Formats: sequence, structure tokens, C-alpha cells
Amino acid sequence: MAKYNTLLYYCYSPIENGEEFAAQHLEFCKSLGLVGRIIVADEGLNGTVSGTVEACQKYMQEVHRDPRFATTDFKIDEVEEPSFIKMHCRYKQEIVNSGLTEVKPFEKTGIHLKPEEFLKMKDQEDVVVLDVRSNYEHSVGKFKDAVTLDIENFREFPEKLGELEKYKGKKILTYCTGGIKCEKASAFLLEQGFDDVYQLHGGIIKYGKEVGGEDFEGKCYVFDNRLTVDVNHVNPVVISACKHCGTRTAKMINCANPECNEHFTQCDDCGWKMDGCCCSACMEHPRKREYDGTGYYVKIPQPVNTEKISKRKHKIISKKKEIN
Repeated sequence: MAKYNTLLYYCYSPIENGEEFAAQHLEFCKSLGLVGRIIVADEGLNGTVSGTVEACQKYMQEVHRDPRFATTDFKIDEVEEPSFIKMHCRYKQEIVNSGLTEVKPFEKTGIHLKPEEFLKMKDQEDVVVLDVRSNYEHSVGKFKDAVTLDIENFREFPEKLGELEKYKGKKILTYCTGGIKCEKASAFLLEQGFDDVYQLHGGIIKYGKEVGGEDFEGKCYVFDNRLTVDVNHVNPVVISACKHCGTRTAKMINCANPECNEHFTQCDDCGWKMDGCCCSACMEHPRKREYDGTGYYVKIPQPVNTEKISKRKHKIISKKKEIN
């Protein structure tokens, strides 16, 4: 039995004083010894955290005790070691960067399909399976015959509306890694006149766990030091190839040059030959990071500015006293 768990989750639910909540939540996670990356916004939570089985159980229990997050669906992976090195909890405008700030998934979104329902529907004639993830994600793995979009970031999704117009009148089955992008994507499509929109509840990860990942080709990109995980235990295939030699490989890495940081597939042989880089110019870059064979590099985002939050709270309290 694995000693550690990695939890993938999100919840769209309004949070008052999101910045303050982020600071408090960070301390709570640290008290449990968790590591990971959590985004807090006024619209909800989005996180991947990792730690001992006991710590992860306590974390899930506490999150579920909060009425705002009582319905949060945790995807649980057993891992041999924590999937992160540090714990970060940041406040942002959105829990997934879409630019669709006016879209409120907790008010209206696509019909949620359980993995077994998605499996039954995906091959029907009047159905279009739509991948709402970025290029580097679906390049290493996607559902068989899925429609993919040429986007580098989810915020570009609205720009592709014109390409999707031809699918109006069909059942649109959206999917992503854990479900969070589909919440916004399906809600946006409904606003744009698509009448029959669905989403894979729990995303690719839950689909793999509950129905064996049938017809998901390749691996699933994840946002931790594993980079990709196996999903399909029924009819697996590798669909991606090494950027340099063309050998079939599902290994995804980040370029060792931090100013490039390109996501791409690279076989082990080319990884060592290129020192984890995408090109010779990056190999010679003065800031090139040391390649250790994984192609994963720890990102150090800015921590929540608790001093700034404290000053803001002081101003609010002062104004209330003036009013009273």
C-alpha cells in the first residue's frame, strides 16, 4: 500500500475575502505537512496537493466540512512519494485562467456525465467529443477521434468559437484533465447558443479510475512532477513521438532553459543528448537548468502577501468605524 496520496480537485463556489482565505488555507495545509499548488479565487478553489494518506484524509474531511465546498469531488492517486516539493496557495482572479470572468459555472453549466455515461455516449453519431485542453496536453494523450483545438492556453478557447459553430445541433461532450475547464467551457458554449452540452464529470482522471480509460489514447498530462500518468488500462496506445528523433514516446518534459520552458515529448536517449533541451540554442543558454532525466522543474510562485491583506483589512475596519 502506498504511503502517499495525491489529490486533484476543484470547486466552483463563491468565496468572500478570497485573499484572506488563501493565506489561512496555506497555513492549514502546512500544518498537515502537505505539499502542492492551490489557486483561490472569489469563484472557488482549484488544487493539487500531496502528502501522507492520513494527512490527505484530514484535508478532505476539513474541506468537506465547509458548506461552500461540501460537494468537492477529490480524485485520489496513490503515489510512492509526494508529487510536489513545496506548498503554495495563491489568490488569483480565476481558478483557471480563461478570461471568462462573467461566466458562473455554479449558476449554469453543461450536463455532468458520469464516466460510464460518457463511455456509452461518446461514439454515438450525433455526438462530438471536444477536448478543451491546450496543445501540449492533447499532444501526449486524447480520446480517440476527439476534436482538439490549436490553443496554447485555455484563455484562447473563446477565440475558437467560430471553428465550433459547425457542431451546433449536435451533442457536445467536453472533457479535460479533472473537469475544471469543462465547467467554464460548457457554460460558455451554452451562452453562445449550443443547446446540447455535456461534460465528463471528474475528467480524464476519474474516467480512467472508474471505467478503465477505454479509448483514451496516450497518457494524461498532469500539473505536478509526474507530468503524465497512465489512464487507459483497456486498449492503451502511444500517440506522441519524440520531438527530435520521431521515436514513439509518451514522456513529456519542460525545456531545461527556463526562458523557453516549452512542453514537449522527448525520448530518454534524446533527453540526455540534448540535456533536456528543445534545441541547441537552449542547450547553450546561460540560465539552463540541470537536467536530471525527469524534465520537471520546481516553479516558485509568489506567496500570498499577508502583510498587504492585513493592511487592507485595517482600512476596511477603519472605514466601518467612520461610517458608524
